[in-house]
Amino acid sequence: MAPHQPIAPPSALLLPLEGRAWLELAALVPAWPFLNRAPRGDGHPVLVLPGWMATDHSTRPLRWFLRARGYHSHGWRLGRNLGPSRATIDGLVARFRELRERHARPLSVIGWSLGGIYARELARRFAPEVRRVITLATPFRDVDATAVARLFGRRPEARHEELHRRLRTPPPVPCTSFYSRSDGIVAWRSCLDDADSHGENIEVHSSHCGMGHHPSVLLAIAERLARPAAIAASEDTNGEDTNGREAREFTSRADAHREAKPSGG
Repeated sequence: MAPHQPIAPPSALLLPLEGRAWLELAALVPAWPFLNRAPRGDGHPVLVLPGWMATDHSTRPLRWFLRARGYHSHGWRLGRNLGPSRATIDGLVARFRELRERHARPLSVIGWSLGGIYARELARRFAPEVRRVITLATPFRDVDATAVARLFGRRPEARHEELHRRLRTPPPVPCTSFYSRSDGIVAWRSCLDDADSHGENIEVHSSHCGMGHHPSVLLAIAERLARPAAIAASEDTNGEDTNGREAREFTSRADAHREAKPSGG
């Protein structure tokens, strides 16, 4: 793999657009009739991981939606995501093993932002026990390509080349990465898997803080989770596929109408 090439953080002009996250949450109400037509799943367990400084409260709409689609969706139950401390890593591994033992079948793991880094690392460590990884605005290609790095600066490159190489290498399971060019927190290019990998990249039009409850993203997530476990390497990897376009068309329909139990934990 080629040496790491730093990616610039997103433009500061995009940061004010993160305020639309509340509108994206409110859009769930008029969009619900469309979301109810999303594919139903086979009931396999799904672990959902929050982003940096967020808790399970932030992933509640996504987990509620997944339960409505027939999945056993679970939060991580580790409180606020303060970063990859030893306690966080040990707790996450314990939570994964607990759910794997409870359901006796492989899990899908969804991670939002930093949570997506955790999701990919779980899949790397427990590949036979992970069915699919879905990341939402996760900068695995360059973890310093964020608005936070603009404030605090990048870490020394020489010390982190190996980390960058590891993080941008896809785990050996089906992977889907959602990204937005108008993301005000994470540079969208940092969320892209290589075109020759077995992952797929899907562009959506959403904020960073609202991606986990954006109606078009929920629809596309349901479609991915409903795919048979054997479908992996044949997925499109060139940035935008038919389902990504359908998801955006769905959002347009939902916007036009804006005026108008499985176990979990």
